[in-house]
Amino acid sequence: MTRIERFLADIADVPVATDAPTLKLKSRDFFWFSPILKRALEDKRALAVVRPRDREELKRVVSAAASRRVALTMRGGGTGNYGQCVPLDGGVVLDMTGLDRVIAARPGLVSVEAGAMMLDIDKALKPTGWELRFFPSTRANASIGGFVCGGAGGVGSCTWGQIGDAGAVQAATILTMEEEPRTIRLEGPEVMKIVHAYGINGIVLDLDLPTAPRQPWMEVVVTFDDLAAATRFGQTVTEDQVLSKKLVSIHQPGISRYLKRLAPMIPVERAFAILMICEAQRSHLEAHIAAFGGNIVYTRDAEAAEAAAFGHNSAMPPLYEYTWNHTTLHAMRVDPSITYLQVLFPLGKTVETVLWANEKFAGEIEWHLEFQRRFSGITCSSLCLVKYQSDERLMELISLIESGGARVSNPHIYTIEGKGWKRIKADQEGFKTATDPHFLLNPGRLPTLEAEFHARQTVAE
Repeated sequence: MTRIERFLADIADVPVATDAPTLKLKSRDFFWFSPILKRALEDKRALAVVRPRDREELKRVVSAAASRRVALTMRGGGTGNYGQCVPLDGGVVLDMTGLDRVIAARPGLVSVEAGAMMLDIDKALKPTGWELRFFPSTRANASIGGFVCGGAGGVGSCTWGQIGDAGAVQAATILTMEEEPRTIRLEGPEVMKIVHAYGINGIVLDLDLPTAPRQPWMEVVVTFDDLAAATRFGQTVTEDQVLSKKLVSIHQPGISRYLKRLAPMIPVERAFAILMICEAQRSHLEAHIAAFGGNIVYTRDAEAAEAAAFGHNSAMPPLYEYTWNHTTLHAMRVDPSITYLQVLFPLGKTVETVLWANEKFAGEIEWHLEFQRRFSGITCSSLCLVKYQSDERLMELISLIESGGARVSNPHIYTIEGKGWKRIKADQEGFKTATDPHFLLNPGRLPTLEAEFHARQTVAE
């Protein structure tokens, strides 16, 4: 029997799939946004997919995998973009979506299992009058564990920042990758050891997350003469502490042609903003719109917007599905030659750096800006649309953008090393040696540390 066959025999009554279509489906995420990752990861496949239904089954799976030295790659909704859940060395994909309970909720805090989908969490919270502070544009299909371990910011970041900010995750319970798995509770700053770590150093069981009071979020689309006016509007609205807001997304002229359902209402020569704001504060928003020469072209009241988001029938999807990296998805459907970069603009120089970049890379990069609170200030990031020419040009663009004062997190690599401003400042490598002594969790993400480990193993043998 092979190692995998012995492992599967050990967990005989846990749901397992080994058919080719499932292995392909569950060994992928949205890495194909990158032409570089598409070439590198397209043919990667797990040898089996395991979906435990509860914690006892999960412990059996982990124990068996550690004993048989079978690599495990964690998977939630599979909505990441960097191949975080792609099994680089075969092994087994561990589908965590069977552990999806909302464990408890009280004012200001929710405890959830890692496999719970973020939209389902908000549906469960609705009767309590609270909601998640922020979520990715893939809200309907993104698991909370996947977001914490592989995501960054999203809808709500304009008020609440990103997942890597202190306090964005209050606590986490993890399972170690050992023959006799241990349960470890992380609280406060210790939580950062597993945030945006791609599941390399522990299997997340549950998370405690701060929540915010529910508000009636209406949707608004506003057009402007140019990117300069729209960007200044975005900065001002996000800085306004009186206005309750969930989304401030700014798009340069021309991007509307990729957004088919929005395109008829947005002239291609106009910049535009996609907003979610508290419905009761519409008149306050309209004062800002007038100040920057904006024109409202679409609104949807809070009740209808929630109905669209919660999966009820609607001709128009929730507007946040045209922002963040959903913009890239829509653009690639129209023009498959498009890829993207992840750019963070500097505090205090946000608008001027955006306008510099817009002029410097005109015709090659199209900018949409996601405004957010970062490090006690207001700035924006961009999942900018790039006309792909070559791998070399992509790397050159990164250098050129950073020469102008912005920072780039390279989305064309699948390792944690080299992630730039998205790298969490915590001893994730040290924690891995304590929780994954055989280096079996999501191998290939820390090549330097893994090479050192395998060198020691070779010497020992």
